[in-house]
Amino acid sequence: MWPSIFGAANIIALIGWIFLILLPHKPLPLTAVLYLGVGLLCLVYTAGLVALLSGIADAGPGGLQADFSSIDGVRAIFASDGGVTVGWTHYLAFDLFVGLWIVRDADAKGFSRLVQAPILLVTLLAGPAGLLIWLVIRERRARLHGRMKG
Repeated sequence: MWPSIFGAANIIALIGWIFLILLPHKPLPLTAVLYLGVGLLCLVYTAGLVALLSGIADAGPGGLQADFSSIDGVRAIFASDGGVTVGWTHYLAFDLFVGLWIVRDADAKGFSRLVQAPILLVTLLAGPAGLLIWLVIRERRARLHGRMKG
């Protein structure tokens, strides 16, 4: 069961990233990324987490012990296929949401798709690094936009 959910989550996320990087940034594709991409991944994450915590799904040896206070505690969460799948889906959902925010922010500030594409690829592969790059790049134009609106 977990390998199938893991694979489906990857496909959902990949389709969302294809929409963000390759399709025109029109309302319908961006809405699809938000609800059919991010929203669906959030649903998969939440259902998986509830299944693990409630014992409906096998959490592996010793069950799922949600202990975020130590490296060993976090390692134990990821010690089962269910824990890895739920954790990975968490990353996929948040990174795709960040990618969508970058696209909307970049479009609003007039950044070209050529500037956006490599940042989105970095965000896809290493979420926080892509977000950091975007925050640095957008800063000057964000200040300029703020002065023009104020």
